[in-house]
Amino acid sequence: MIEAYFIHLAILVGIYLILALSLQLALGYTGLINLGHIAFFAIGAYTSALLTLNGIPFIIAIILAGIVSAFFGFLLSIPTNKLKGDYLALATLAFTFVVYAITLNWTSLTRGPLGLPGIPKPSILGLSFSSNLSFLILTLIIFLAVYFIIKRIIDSPFGKVLEATRDNELATKVLGKNTFKIKSIALGTSAFFAGIAGSLYAHYITYIDPSSFTIMQLIPILCIVIIGGLASLKGTIIATIILILLPEPLRFIGFPSSVVGPMRQIIYALILLLILIYKPKGFFGKVELE
Repeated sequence: MIEAYFIHLAILVGIYLILALSLQLALGYTGLINLGHIAFFAIGAYTSALLTLNGIPFIIAIILAGIVSAFFGFLLSIPTNKLKGDYLALATLAFTFVVYAITLNWTSLTRGPLGLPGIPKPSILGLSFSSNLSFLILTLIIFLAVYFIIKRIIDSPFGKVLEATRDNELATKVLGKNTFKIKSIALGTSAFFAGIAGSLYAHYITYIDPSSFTIMQLIPILCIVIIGGLASLKGTIIATIILILLPEPLRFIGFPSSVVGPMRQIIYALILLLILIYKPKGFFGKVELE
């Protein structure tokens, strides 16, 4: 029993690692304060779930989940291109509410508040990942692939341009770089990996509804990126493990389930507040959140 519980936690850590690393690419390395990231997570989850429920193989569904999320990432970058700071945060937050409203009200597609039950477990080339242990292995493989790709991106010359855009967009333009294209690629790539994480989440939980993708679900991801430190993959990994596991002892203290959820959010908010006050760069961050 306890082994199954730890496997469950490890799967959640793996999914949130992919989601947090993808946000780190946009927020930490490009300076895009994207509060619409949970919307890309939702798009990926719904895309993959709907496709597999209609007979599309998982391997195709998860790739399309990333592509559809990336498309909306590019789309979002067009009207928000000239926005910065608080204005960009508000615009991307509005995108989250738009996606939530669509999933809630487009009942012919998403079943609205009833959600999508019976999402099948992944199966690739006849190999089923129906057990939690096999799903953990799949999640670990995808996480390592995502980490390797993001690491290669940030270590490449393009990654240096991303950081230059973050630090001084005007100077980057003067040097002849198309910052609109750079930010669009960064946001689209970030959304792609968020969609992959959403697909994994949907096929692990096997049920999704609009309440799974609200602004409250964005708070832990933002906390992970800020506490671990902007522009730090190592910090993101450590912060994800700590923040996902930290509230778990609450389950064993005897609090009712109606209290555990709000308590988790309070813990995240307090930690985030303390970090912003006493260590603005996070534990391993290279830049401060402006």
